[in-house]
Amino acid sequence: MGEQEVGALLREAVAVVLKLGGPPLLAALLVGLVMSLVQAVTQVHEQTVAFVPKMLAVVAALVLLGPFMLGTLADFARLLFDRLVAVGAQ
Repeated sequence: MGEQEVGALLREAVAVVLKLGGPPLLAALLVGLVMSLVQAVTQVHEQTVAFVPKMLAVVAALVLLGPFMLGTLADFARLLFDRLVAVGAQ
């Protein structure tokens, strides 16, 4: 396995990490922003008021995007195992 193949695998791994981690983090970021605006307007500065909606948004993102995330991770794992077999055959 050459340096170019390793670089391509690392690039693919970073893309997979962004695909899997991005949507839940983006959901938490958006809900956190909205909740901080609500807290600023209502002057209610309770920690749990912001935490519970963020947690629900992350869980909803994981439930809605679970099949996509599983497929992406399975495809990447299959790619890695195929490359591993190819290296072992050399």
